[in-house]
Amino acid sequence: MQTPNHETITGYLAQVRSDSHEVQNKALKTLSYLTKVSPQNRNLVAQTDGAIPVFLSLSKSTSATAQILALSVLFNLSLNPNLRQTLATLETTHHLNSIVLAPSSPESGRLAASLICSLAMLDKNKAQFGVAGTVQVLVKALATVPARSSASHHLVSSLAELVQFQGNCTLAVRAGAVSVLFQVVESADGEDLAGMSLAILGLLARFEEGLEAIRGRNEVVGLLVDVLKRRCMLSKEGSADILLRLFEESEDCVWEAARQPEFSSLVADLSVWGSAKAREKATMLMRKMMEVNLDCYVEGNPMVLQW
Repeated sequence: MQTPNHETITGYLAQVRSDSHEVQNKALKTLSYLTKVSPQNRNLVAQTDGAIPVFLSLSKSTSATAQILALSVLFNLSLNPNLRQTLATLETTHHLNSIVLAPSSPESGRLAASLICSLAMLDKNKAQFGVAGTVQVLVKALATVPARSSASHHLVSSLAELVQFQGNCTLAVRAGAVSVLFQVVESADGEDLAGMSLAILGLLARFEEGLEAIRGRNEVVGLLVDVLKRRCMLSKEGSADILLRLFEESEDCVWEAARQPEFSSLVADLSVWGSAKAREKATMLMRKMMEVNLDCYVEGNPMVLQW
């Protein structure tokens, strides 16, 4: 296919407005392809009069095919950083929320979540999504889909992007994100998904309200120590980060970790074989343990941690 010009794009948009579903879908497929392969094509399409409103309108179509194709074009356009602010109108964010909560198909839900994630990469858009209730929507949707579902990955990725903004962390905690994310961590349906969830929990733990919610989770220290046994390095990093924050907040958490039979060896292994970030966190955990007097008795047996 030759590189399109303004006239070519205008012609495709005219076909998109056609009353014929066949003509409309064919043009949408072509525009989806064109905007997928080239940043220049994305700018050309976006700069064509009336283009973005047409795609936004069709993303609300009762035709599943037209909706999916329109969302696909919008997602492709959002890959250009200069277009993200233009695309993220309040009306659009509310519409994406409605799709995430009640997708007409798995594909439309995936595309809506992916579009949220892409648009949220622009810092100016993060607060707007917070105002539009997107954080609460993502938490609610994540609570209702199986961890093994591909939708979970897109929902978690979008939430991870939004909580980079401090105000959205508060919204996430109050929406119940801590319990929902720990459910994902406990699931055996994907280590990478658990790792991303722990990374989000680490961001929430930066603030008192988030850390209190994490501390309030039943047997949280034991769960985080169990995570250190997993293969996924992202999960290990996230677990070590949260444990460190808990240790800094309360010596009781240090004692609880010390009662875990394998904790000291797991942290020692992580300090040697982990990633750079994991080694750093493991070293800090060791230092924190040494600051606390752990000469104690556990089930009648004396335990002294030695590093």
